[in-house]
Amino acid sequence: MNIRKANKEDIKCIIELLHQVNMVHHVLRPDLFKPHTTKYNEQELESMLDDNSKPIFVYDDGGVLGYAFCQVSEVKNHLLLEDMKTLYIDDICVDENARGKHVGKALYEYVREYARSIDCNNITLNVWEGNTPAWHFYKAMGMKVQKTTMEITLKTK
Repeated sequence: MNIRKANKEDIKCIIELLHQVNMVHHVLRPDLFKPHTTKYNEQELESMLDDNSKPIFVYDDGGVLGYAFCQVSEVKNHLLLEDMKTLYIDDICVDENARGKHVGKALYEYVREYARSIDCNNITLNVWEGNTPAWHFYKAMGMKVQKTTMEITLKTK
């Protein structure tokens, strides 16, 4: 097992995993997520690989079995907010054929250590309502609710 920063050779595998994540979200919220697409294309991924504020890590065990998309942001000298450096986990995905093999836990722990190494104050992420396996996973990793986003649907398709 090797967790490392993603490179150009990983893009095709990452695209496949992005499709899996999209379908999880589409099944949960077909009113928001289109089926059979990804939130990034190959060109966008390639440009992200060079952006140190948006590291992508992959779990490689003879092939990419999972990824973690991260975003690092910093608040300094804000009128209201304390100075803080945050690592936001935009996405963690484990290939559906590798689930239950602690790939997600290894990725999460790697990201947590990376965040510590770059002196982050915290790690944040979002979990869609209804994605119970992800919610339980993040709770098991020691995360707790920071805030809740609420909605009311005014239009249906």
